[in-house]
Amino acid sequence: MKKFLLILCIAFLGTFAAQAQVRLGGTIGYGTQIEALGIGVIGDYKITENIGVAANFAYYFAEDTEFSTTDFWELNGNINYYFVTNESIEFYGLGGLNYSRISTSFDGFGFSGSAAEGELGLNLGVGSNFNIGKNFLPFGEIKYIIGDFDQLVIQAGVKFNLN
Repeated sequence: MKKFLLILCIAFLGTFAAQAQVRLGGTIGYGTQIEALGIGVIGDYKITENIGVAANFAYYFAEDTEFSTTDFWELNGNINYYFVTNESIEFYGLGGLNYSRISTSFDGFGFSGSAAEGELGLNLGVGSNFNIGKNFLPFGEIKYIIGDFDQLVIQAGVKFNLN
């Protein structure tokens, strides 16, 4: 399943890479449900001056214990509406779909096993790109994921212009 989602994400971003106004980058963030830092990749494409689409994948470094290991990741697809676009800043609202997956394996006290669960959710948030006159854009986003894995996500990173 992980390989399928990774291939789907790469194909999605590859489709947009053939167009203009494509950005690809990396993120670091924090999720309140998992209470952990995460890293990820992000890609976005501006369809018009005020509308864009974005996809990102994030993996969170959940705390492991002596007897258990936890993995948590999310895949997002968003539509961005740019309220402000000028030479120095782009400010946008975002909405979209989220798929989050958590899995835990344990081994101790004579027992071992694993469990996993995946859930769909909705993203609502805001973000901003900062044009510093280079071939890359620092950015920040804050979003709330509405679903069984309700979570506030704060992330920042850098997007590189591919055109």
